[in-house]
Amino acid sequence: MTDSGASVIEVTGLNYAYKGGMPVLFDVNMKMPKGARCLLVGANGTGKSTLLRILAGKKLVHSTKCEVLGHDPFQSTPNGLTYLGSEWANNPITRQDMRVTQLIRSSGGNEHRERRDRLLDILDINPNWRMHEVSDGERRRVQLLLGLMKPFDCLLLDEVTVDLDVLVRSDLLNYLKRETEERGASILYATHIFDGIGDWCTHLCHLSNGHVRLLKPVDDIEELVVLRAEHRNAGYGESALLRLVEQWLREEFEQRKKARWTKIIDEDQRNLYLT
Repeated sequence: MTDSGASVIEVTGLNYAYKGGMPVLFDVNMKMPKGARCLLVGANGTGKSTLLRILAGKKLVHSTKCEVLGHDPFQSTPNGLTYLGSEWANNPITRQDMRVTQLIRSSGGNEHRERRDRLLDILDINPNWRMHEVSDGERRRVQLLLGLMKPFDCLLLDEVTVDLDVLVRSDLLNYLKRETEERGASILYATHIFDGIGDWCTHLCHLSNGHVRLLKPVDDIEELVVLRAEHRNAGYGESALLRLVEQWLREEFEQRKKARWTKIIDEDQRNLYLT
């Protein structure tokens, strides 16, 4: 991918806390270039979904620069921005007795017939499915169909491929790769599944305890370059990317565990002193 230098996503000094709760994001700074296929990785609870929802314009933030496609997504959702999260598949409306054809028609699918038909094939969807009868995996494929029929410039994905089988997921990722290469679209994709994706992404964004620890092209991440070389030489079957992310998450897990025990010991000592 050739980096044109234009930032599709630009965030400066972002902090966010849920009302009455602990802060989730701390001083987040990130720039994602046009045409990037960026994986958003991190442990559960580190703020990935919250960040994606902010970028999708679903949460208001104050006193910070947060732009997607040159616009504040909360104030004015940019044309060309598509967000696909976990909420859709759990919406009661998607479990009513209606055909997929009805959803396609109501979502403007007939305006993009070529994309519609291509996605129907890739996602292996029968337009005559009734939504109250389909499986969770089939319901997720319908969500992807409806969300991707209209051409996008920036796509935000939050764990929406977790219900897909290996073949459909592979074909979908290949389709999305072509979208970035042929149309210059950009993708920020949060996932915990790294099978077959090591060579798919162009950038990696590591969100650690609410902070962006790293956002770089994968070829500029020295740890990953070394692991890839080791894998080639040793003929490993596992992904170098998976090993790197496992190392990061293991380090964070040990840090959290140490901090938790330190707090417990400090509280025990204080209570002993008070008695």
